[in-house]
Amino acid sequence: MRLVMIDNYDSFTYNLVQLFAEFAVETLVFRHDQVSLAEIANLRPHWICVSPGPKDPAQAGISRQVVERFGRQTPLLGVCLGMQVIGEVFGGRTERAPLPVHGKASRVHHGGQGIFAGLPSPFMAARYHSLQVILGGDGLEPLARAEDGVLMGLRHRQYPIWGVQFHPESFFTQHGLEMARNFLALQPGFQAGPAMEAPAGQRFPRWAGVAPAVAA
Repeated sequence: MRLVMIDNYDSFTYNLVQLFAEFAVETLVFRHDQVSLAEIANLRPHWICVSPGPKDPAQAGISRQVVERFGRQTPLLGVCLGMQVIGEVFGGRTERAPLPVHGKASRVHHGGQGIFAGLPSPFMAARYHSLQVILGGDGLEPLARAEDGVLMGLRHRQYPIWGVQFHPESFFTQHGLEMARNFLALQPGFQAGPAMEAPAGQRFPRWAGVAPAVAA
């Protein structure tokens, strides 16, 4: 089964690729300015992931059009910048967070829905962002927040669209594999067996520079 990754020029996109590869998912990576909607459609992906990135939704290339075109029928996950894109597509806005949080871990509280099913609340998650999503309209539902009140997870009420502001691929995010499995299981036919574990210390190298401290 095939996942298309829209790369917003993030230096750790391939850590997300590695996360999904642990479930033997074929992941095809395209820079946000080097692929067309028609090319993506021709691939008939089973899932789409919109990656993090260093800028804001206005500078995320084709990401917005990907959410608009494919999110209504193809399970789609937005990570960090990807979640901000989803927020803007469905009537929200992106603004400065109360404090920039880069390389810090926060407790994330959630209600156990969707991609958070079966996970303890709270759990620790790595954050790398200066912006936050402010929801607007009634299309999106908040699912998780950090202890500073910043939105950490959302879903669309009707479509298979999910977003997380934190980085599930990070070594310092707890239960990243389980979240990935829950997302992949949205696609009928996916066999959510055990992940293929890499040797200790070699999974998700984004841990470098993550401070084991709570960003309250």
